[in-house]
Amino acid sequence: MKTRILILSAVFSIMAISCSKDNNDVDKTTITAEEAGINSKADVVSDDVTGISENQVNNVDANTVDYKSSIEQSPFAPPCATVTRVPAFGTTPTAGQLVTKTIDFGTTGCALGNGNTVKGKIIITFNYNLPVNNWTVTFDNFYHNNIKVNGTKTYTRTMVGTPAHPKVTVDINITITLSDGRVLTRTGQRVREFITGYGTSSITDDVHQVTGSWTTTFPNTTTQTATITSPILLKMSCFSPTTSILSQGTITYVRGRHNASLDFGDGTCDNIAIFTKDGISVQINIGR
Repeated sequence: MKTRILILSAVFSIMAISCSKDNNDVDKTTITAEEAGINSKADVVSDDVTGISENQVNNVDANTVDYKSSIEQSPFAPPCATVTRVPAFGTTPTAGQLVTKTIDFGTTGCALGNGNTVKGKIIITFNYNLPVNNWTVTFDNFYHNNIKVNGTKTYTRTMVGTPAHPKVTVDINITITLSDGRVLTRTGQRVREFITGYGTSSITDDVHQVTGSWTTTFPNTTTQTATITSPILLKMSCFSPTTSILSQGTITYVRGRHNASLDFGDGTCDNIAIFTKDGISVQINIGR
């Protein structure tokens, strides 16, 4: 059974400043490309976490992250990671039984197949072999390229359409601490549907479509909403250390009376997006 990679991607958040003058609120919030680029890196965190977690849910007996099925290998293949399970490996869970898998990437840094470096632990809990798959991801001193992640991500996966293919709803409630100490809190929901390549023998033809919206709260309590206004396409053929799978789609941001957008392009495999505010567009890097 091929590895399902959920890529739920794309959260880009910006800090804000507000003040009042003459007893009237004056909106001085702003949305910057620099902050959008910083927060796009946090989105890559989410992509990797969800890919690893679904790999482990799909392959309940896998005791390494570089799980190999009969037809392909997951692109997440760090030999420095170890996996433990409750109930223990060698014991077959019963239908509906709660399973907990802990992936320990160590404390010195462990490189994923796409070049990102992680350390700490991801804890995945799910009920074994149910028609509707639900799992929860939590974190224990987990870092992704020096960004610390805390909180919870909850997944619900159903099979839809003809032929049947997976559709996953993700409820997000996480806190991200950037390397400079800034802390961002994010809540919201995203939906990822496997639209191309499901059931084939290669992961490179997989395409996922992502929709949804979320809210980011910044250290000064300013909030911003983000909505995917044109579905984001995630192409696994773009998976590499130098290109992003975020290949197409648009996110619109609203904060106070300001808005901006981030466009991932026309499906070309690259590592850039176009940030637009007030009619002015700049190119930003969405990778590490």
